[in-house]
Amino acid sequence: MPASPASGDRLYEQACDQAIAMCDGNLRSTIKALIMANEYLELELQELRATISCGCMPNTASDAQSSAA
Repeated sequence: MPASPASGDRLYEQACDQAIAMCDGNLRSTIKALIMANEYLELELQELRATISCGCMPNTASDAQSSAA
């Protein structure tokens, strides 16, 4: 069953509280950390897209486990 909008909001509120707590309550540091995390994820996505577009498939943990068997 899909989560209701209210429960989704609660999850976002909890995630915000956790991010702020990890930055000792400093909202500017929290925003900076989130921007940096987003930039990192965007770079990872670009690299993955480039890998896939050249016909290569990145190694995954499941690939490594199946080849070890």
